[in-house]
Amino acid sequence: MDVYALLAYAKEFLPLIVVFGALLAYAAIRGNRALITLLLGLYIALLVSLKFPYYDAIYGVLSRGESGAPIAAIIVFVIFTVLATLLFGRLLPRDYREIYEGVPKKILLAVLATILVMAYSYHVLPVTALFDPGSAVGALFSPPQYFFWLLLLPLIGLFFI
Repeated sequence: MDVYALLAYAKEFLPLIVVFGALLAYAAIRGNRALITLLLGLYIALLVSLKFPYYDAIYGVLSRGESGAPIAAIIVFVIFTVLATLLFGRLLPRDYREIYEGVPKKILLAVLATILVMAYSYHVLPVTALFDPGSAVGALFSPPQYFFWLLLLPLIGLFFI
């Protein structure tokens, strides 16, 4: 296989690889529990952000035209995610040994979180308005009929971990 063809193929999946790498690094630094709380925080942030009544007011304050509205929506979603993650961090028990154990478990959790983040990027957040992740990644995550299954898959994975 040609090196240029391999690089072009990797470029198609670059957003997916970056998200996975960031989540795996987060799990390696903070541990499995932190990634589990992040996953649960993403679900709560989805529920809260779908019915958040003040998006129009925030768009008016933060945005300066059409390009600011997607960034404002992402910022609000990140705030909801951080707050929900902090909440679950207080509720879930701590195990300090798990930071150094279970690399396969960290990889599986990072894969589940990547699926959830990419599904949100296509269906909930206006991330695709800011940049195009690529057609190959879009074929995996953009069809509307897949969104339910992409939401369900990380929950099933958490059940078996």
